[in-house]
Amino acid sequence: MDAFYALAEPRRRKVVEILAYRGQLNATQISDEFDITPQAISQHLSVLREAEVIHMERRAQQRIYTLNPKSMSEIERWAASMTEMWNSRFDRLDKALKEGQDSAARRKDR
Repeated sequence: MDAFYALAEPRRRKVVEILAYRGQLNATQISDEFDITPQAISQHLSVLREAEVIHMERRAQQRIYTLNPKSMSEIERWAASMTEMWNSRFDRLDKALKEGQDSAARRKDR
C-alpha cells in the first residue's frame, strides 16, 4: 500500500495533520478528535502504518503514534516533480502563444 492511497481518505489525512501539529499521541488522544468509534480510528491508523505514513511505538499498554517524515518527504518530492512538469508545459504554451501573437502582428503590419 502506498502513501497516496492511505491519504486519499479524509479522516486519515486529518490524523496526519493532527500528528504533524501535536507530535506524539496515543490512540485515545487521536480518537478523541473524531466523531467515529475508536475501532474505526484503529483501522485508519493501521492503514497509515501499513503505508508507512506513521510509526507506532509500544510504551507499556499504550501505542504511541508519530508522523513518518520520510513518507512526507517522498510525497513532497512527487508534488514538486508534478509542479515542475506542469510549469514546463505552461512555459511552452506561453511561448507558443507569444509566437502566434507576434506572427499575427507581423501579418497585420504588412
